Amino acid sequence: MVEVRLDAMLSEFVSRRSMRSTARSVGALLDDLERRNPRLRHRLRDETHALRPFVKVFVNGEEVGARDAPRTPLRPRDEVEILHSIQGG
Repeated sequence: MVEVRLDAMLSEFVSRRSMRSTARSVGALLDDLERRNPRLRHRLRDETHALRPFVKVFVNGEEVGARDAPRTPLRPRDEVEILHSIQGG
């Protein structure tokens, strides 16, 4: 199983900040997270399912580019961190 951790900015939209998933790609993982935590919907991805620019995904400590994120494969024991950066001026 893949271990998933969400940052504090996303904690108000989920029941737990740490979860497990059997997803085999980052895209499938995001689908799974949104299905289990409906309040996350539209926080991580836009209407076209593209990763929002202020959301960063890391697999085993390496950032996955927004463009490649949905296709990035996941293997059992991978660790995924999802960070929601703060924007503003």
